[in-house]
Amino acid sequence: MLLAASESEGGFHAPSIADFFPPAILFEGTIFQIDRIWIVRVVATVALLAIFVIAARRAKLVPGRFQNAIEMILDFVRVQVVEEIMGKENAKRFVPMITTIFCAILAFNITGIITGLNMAGTARIGIPLLLALWVFVTYWYVGIKKHGLGGYLKSNLFPPGIPAPIYLIVTPIELLQILIIRPASLAIRLVANMVAGHIMLVLCFAATQYFFFEAAPAMKALGVLSLAGGFAFTLFEILVAALQAYIFALLAAVYINMSLEEEH
Repeated sequence: MLLAASESEGGFHAPSIADFFPPAILFEGTIFQIDRIWIVRVVATVALLAIFVIAARRAKLVPGRFQNAIEMILDFVRVQVVEEIMGKENAKRFVPMITTIFCAILAFNITGIITGLNMAGTARIGIPLLLALWVFVTYWYVGIKKHGLGGYLKSNLFPPGIPAPIYLIVTPIELLQILIIRPASLAIRLVANMVAGHIMLVLCFAATQYFFFEAAPAMKALGVLSLAGGFAFTLFEILVAALQAYIFALLAAVYINMSLEEEH
């Protein structure tokens, strides 16, 4: 983390938005461009798949610690997120989807505090937007399948119990909700939190290197404070990584469930 945080050319270099657009390693300027964040995402994906493949192949009737940990994650998503929002009957259809979203986001988020990677795979809009579009397509599909296009639009754009003139205000807002605001809020919230977390970590550890190795002797003691702050933010970032995965999965379940309800 300390090495990755500094640009190592002397003086203090604060993190910037350029951190999230590193130079290309291969195929620069093409849609197949490979850079550091691309590699982080591949590493996270491979690691996540390996964990679940190993857990499935080594599954036992009496689980060990590793299997217990995996089952706790799966049960948490199924019971505390999907079934809690949708009920057991509707939940059966969407547990695989919501579990995939939760685990993928958690894996991509946690790379931000892993030494050698030091960047969340969700710190750039691509992955969050892709997952948000998956949720968007799903809640439109299930809503139209259950209610028909007209019934789905009517239940969303014309909420019951509102005086007819108020629909002039409410209907455009509701249309924006189901078309733009819901998926955009999912993607932007996730990206913003991961960007902020990365900047705070780099700021603390870059400052630590500067204070310890380059600052005047009277300022070196400040390096202890920035180092302590860096470790504190690392622990906080672990919490944020899990919390953002939970919030994304929870809202995905809520949006899908709203499409299935008769009135909301």
